[in-house]
Amino acid sequence: MMDQFGLWNQPITAFCNQVTSQQTQDVSELRARFPDVFTTKMGMYNKTPVKLVLKDDPKPVFRPKRPVAYSMESVVEEELHRLESLDIIKKVDFSDWAAPIVVVRKPNGTVRICADYSTGLNAALEPNCYPLPLPEDIFTKMANCRYFSHIDLSDAYLQVQVDEASQPLLTINTHKGLYQFTRLSPGVKSAPGAFQQIMDTMLAGLECISGYLDDILVGGRTLEEYRRNLYRVLTRLQEFGFTVRIEKCSFNMRQVKYLGQILDGDGFRPDPEKVAAIANMPPPHDVSTLRSYLGAINYYGKYVKEMRTLRQPLDQLLKADTKFEWSSACQKSFDRFREVLQSPLLLTHYNPNMVIVVSADASTVGLGARIAHRFPDGSIKAIYHVSRSLTPAESNYSQVEKEGLALVFAVTRFHRMLFGRRFTLETDHKPLLQIFGSKIGIPTYTANRLQRWALTFLLYDFEIRYISTDSFGHADILSRLINRHVRPEEEYVIANLQLEHSIRTVINESLQVFPLSFKAIQSETKSDANLQQIIRFVNEGWPSKKTSITDPGIQQFYQRRECLSVVAGCLLYGERLVIPPTFKKRVLQQLHKGHPGVERMRSVARQYVYWPNIDDEVAKLVASCNECASVAKTDRKTTMESWPAPEKPWQRLHLDYAGPLDRNYFLILVDSFIKWLEVVRTKEITTTATLRILRGIFARYGQPETLVTDNGTQLTSDRFES
Repeated sequence: MMDQFGLWNQPITAFCNQVTSQQTQDVSELRARFPDVFTTKMGMYNKTPVKLVLKDDPKPVFRPKRPVAYSMESVVEEELHRLESLDIIKKVDFSDWAAPIVVVRKPNGTVRICADYSTGLNAALEPNCYPLPLPEDIFTKMANCRYFSHIDLSDAYLQVQVDEASQPLLTINTHKGLYQFTRLSPGVKSAPGAFQQIMDTMLAGLECISGYLDDILVGGRTLEEYRRNLYRVLTRLQEFGFTVRIEKCSFNMRQVKYLGQILDGDGFRPDPEKVAAIANMPPPHDVSTLRSYLGAINYYGKYVKEMRTLRQPLDQLLKADTKFEWSSACQKSFDRFREVLQSPLLLTHYNPNMVIVVSADASTVGLGARIAHRFPDGSIKAIYHVSRSLTPAESNYSQVEKEGLALVFAVTRFHRMLFGRRFTLETDHKPLLQIFGSKIGIPTYTANRLQRWALTFLLYDFEIRYISTDSFGHADILSRLINRHVRPEEEYVIANLQLEHSIRTVINESLQVFPLSFKAIQSETKSDANLQQIIRFVNEGWPSKKTSITDPGIQQFYQRRECLSVVAGCLLYGERLVIPPTFKKRVLQQLHKGHPGVERMRSVARQYVYWPNIDDEVAKLVASCNECASVAKTDRKTTMESWPAPEKPWQRLHLDYAGPLDRNYFLILVDSFIKWLEVVRTKEITTTATLRILRGIFARYGQPETLVTDNGTQLTSDRFES
């Protein structure tokens, strides 16, 4: 799949189709002249390492590791070993800071590992306030240029070293223990500012050159000047140790699109695509789309003086017992409002110093998004409108997945304006706040597509906000009233094919363990009334209350509704295939093959298959098996004995932790003689925290003779024993 639809292959194919023989010769010359720059090896910035700065006295946040399926452990270990061999990460034994990793499988059997620093570190870091270049500065540098190149650094952040004092902050928690990033990991809050400072230092003194994070624009007024500037940039890259993938670059272009503007030999001008979604918007075709259109009118009403006149012919169509007929008066009103949306009255230029607001929405036919600025007086004006139709595969997504896709579409479409900036992301689908905006990490059992999309948002610094549907007309109208022929860009189609192939791979891997075929599961799912009802709920939306569902079997799925997705007519719970009732017995028999025992059967089932109460059914099967019972361990007979009565206070103490409760733990210490109770609230239950608390208590009351614990890891460590 990667060979046919790979993201790396596509740009170079398109590139090679466009270039002339002279350009091909230029590319070959660049490869030969700068072999250390155009290489597949990971580069390394060889100047001063980046330093991360914490806010005043923050409390370290140590997040536990996320569970990894047994079948993926070896693959994750291989990826960790690869990153370690590239000196991107290193093994450590202890750290006060730790972020969980998110692991996503690829169709080729490998995995992608991402650190989720939104779980604590980013909130404790001082923002790097180094300014990103303003659009005006970039366009001024490129004035009068007629030849352009666009250079994109490969894995740019991972080419930058972090100083040793800051590396402990970038610790990740895995099932193989703790690792520290030695390079600047994507997703770190202060990374964009630090990287921009490096770029400006590297490109200082060069003319007709502009570096915007990992993108470099090179220009020239003549072909000779352009080539001279290009060689100077590549020389600087080589001097600073950076590498570039040549297939991600474009050379000797006459025109480039950047930050909503088009640059060419005549200067720069607005990109017509900024308002194409509005200009190509078709009129409403029924009452539903008309209500969406009127919602947008209401949103922008304070800017439109003739609001009452515009609405009058349209409001008539909403009256009861009125046939929907689009008259010439309705069309005139519609055309006038479309003109207003494209006018300077409602549009503004991108200014990274202003508050940025991104809104996105999905309908049954398309996606709509808008990026805007919020001004000090509270008014909001749009910078860019975009929309596109859903692909056939996307049309089958559940509503929550369509809404998630709309947000991904928005941030990737506006990437150059958003990356490295703080912005507000607006949605009218509240469940997405827990998936994309959670501060304790991406939910483990989120629906497969949503979990993969959540990785995209780890790169951005944003606040996600819920807006009621009634107040969301400006985005809703773009998703519902779109030109049905607006197709996704080729890169989105390729990414969509890859995503669907990845998820189908999950199904195939699940079925390889069991004597079942994909067609059999698909057929039985289609014929099962309960599963079909659940699929309808997934696609069209669940009832607001569990009690409105009468069937107990469907009720059991209600609590797990955000984890469910539909792929090729089959139901998935996270990455586990939901088995129709007809095949439950066959799956249980396969799990029981070889009599592995309850825990082993459950662990295998939790990797591949799911149905309600599967753990209980596994336990019942093992309990009814004579072979399993004959080799089962018998309970050890022990004589119960009470603790001996102490003779004085503080002779024997009993210690344990309680919690968590509201993200707090409580250390409980009880004297067995007088029943004296000490309770200390703490955010941490590490050895260091436990010793600190006990030293304070023992300083007041003295050392006990005996300390009784439950052998928790923090109470059996070498430091605690010493």
